[in-house]
Amino acid sequence: MESKKKIAISVLSGGLDSTVATATFKDTHHIHALTFNYGQKSAEMEIKSALAVCKEIGAEHTVIDLPWLAELGKSALTSDRDIPEPTGEDLDDKDVSIETAHSVWVPGRNIVFTSIANSFAESEGASIIIVGWDHEEAVTFPDNSKEFLNAFNNVIDVGSFDKIKIKAPLIDMDKESIVKLGNDVGAPLNLSYSCYKGFESHCGVCESCMRRIRAFERAEVEDKTVYSRH
Repeated sequence: MESKKKIAISVLSGGLDSTVATATFKDTHHIHALTFNYGQKSAEMEIKSALAVCKEIGAEHTVIDLPWLAELGKSALTSDRDIPEPTGEDLDDKDVSIETAHSVWVPGRNIVFTSIANSFAESEGASIIIVGWDHEEAVTFPDNSKEFLNAFNNVIDVGSFDKIKIKAPLIDMDKESIVKLGNDVGAPLNLSYSCYKGFESHCGVCESCMRRIRAFERAEVEDKTVYSRH
């Protein structure tokens, strides 16, 4: 007789990282994935992608609207500011990458998302919260770092009656390793969506698209993504 699966809450944007992280637990947990609409340009495509991923791996899916978050700061993701288009060389230039990160930064985004995920975890008896935080993103985004993970786990440990842990299986990985892991665990990589601009086809020139392209090339895994420019 098959033992009852534990429950997991996933913060799933539909992007490469969160898709692979979530798929890592698809065989061991009943997953309830949360996708946040905070006024980002790619909201419609992220929601569409996350729903497709959930259908593929058998996860429950909920969309949470946070319209007020778009009003905070001046992120290029949520305003009429242009999305940066770095060169391939810029991806390994920390100063340029930090500048790009600041332009797309949404104040407190992962703090807000993870706090909401914890509320769902407590209410549904989940043992873990799955996030796609990874080492490559942590170089320029502090809310993807191992320090942030450990600190947030400490907050939950102190501030919750329940024994809930945030699980970030990609925390020490770069994008190449993430694609390889996704391929190994059967993650629906072809259903994930990474573009900052929100076009139906990936733009191929924003930083997120470029890191995706490079990751598949280095991992030598077939990239079925459709890019409008590449």
